[in-house]
Amino acid sequence: MADMHGKVVLITGATSGIGWVTAHQLAQLGSRLVLIARDRSRGEATLARLRDAGPGAAHTVHYADLSTIAEMQRVAHEIAAVEPRIDVLINNAGALFSSRQVTRDGLEMTFATNHMSYFVVTLALAQRLQATPGARVVNTSSDAHKRAHLHFDDLQSTNGYRGFPVYGRSKLCNILFTRELARRWADTGVTVNCLHPGFVSTRFGDHSGGLFQRLVQVAKVFAISPEKGAETILYLATSDEVAKQTGKYFYKCRAVNPTSDAQDDQAAERLWQESARLVGQALPPAN
Repeated sequence: MADMHGKVVLITGATSGIGWVTAHQLAQLGSRLVLIARDRSRGEATLARLRDAGPGAAHTVHYADLSTIAEMQRVAHEIAAVEPRIDVLINNAGALFSSRQVTRDGLEMTFATNHMSYFVVTLALAQRLQATPGARVVNTSSDAHKRAHLHFDDLQSTNGYRGFPVYGRSKLCNILFTRELARRWADTGVTVNCLHPGFVSTRFGDHSGGLFQRLVQVAKVFAISPEKGAETILYLATSDEVAKQTGKYFYKCRAVNPTSDAQDDQAAERLWQESARLVGQALPPAN
């Protein structure tokens, strides 16, 4: 991992699990961390621990509910107003829900939190990222995408909702978003990559409810540690080896091929257009 002194790293989902391990390691490498968190008490506790890990760096935390588009936009614009540069954006927030929930925007909660937050926050910070030489976007995806297929006539999973398949579709969205963003930003100097961290023993699934929550708790006996799970995120955020690579999917610090559905460039462009339409639909018109 490269020395990160002077680098500004923005990360979502950093108050626990692989997000916390990633933030902690980056602080030790000299990065200044900017966090987006939902829970204030956990955010403040994480900030205190980061200050211990990387003393002297002005780590900060901003609070937002990343399931609603207005909040995604607000917090990104708030950060852009005070951060003239962003060297690395790590989109890591995510969740799984055993029963279908709907956000204030009328979006299915998994789709909104796991995909739309990546889309909205990244695009709202485009100017800061593109103004920073060698900036990187790192999106946490998952091999859960391997059995997933997008149904553009039902992106909000209104028919036959099942928690894990819906989660898998959101992770497929992460890969398609990565490919399309890399294509659109090919001449900007910003690299965009995504990854599968492995099956990690974290808080993931602890509050999803139902049978899935019980199955996850049993399966975690065989899970890898958050430290192992964070390795590929850290690699993509810091390594000189990937400084020029973009639009790829990584596992165990190596580029690997995702499924054919995840390499469908027409689907990637269509998802982008649909996501942009949903943003415009959710936000009031500008004055």
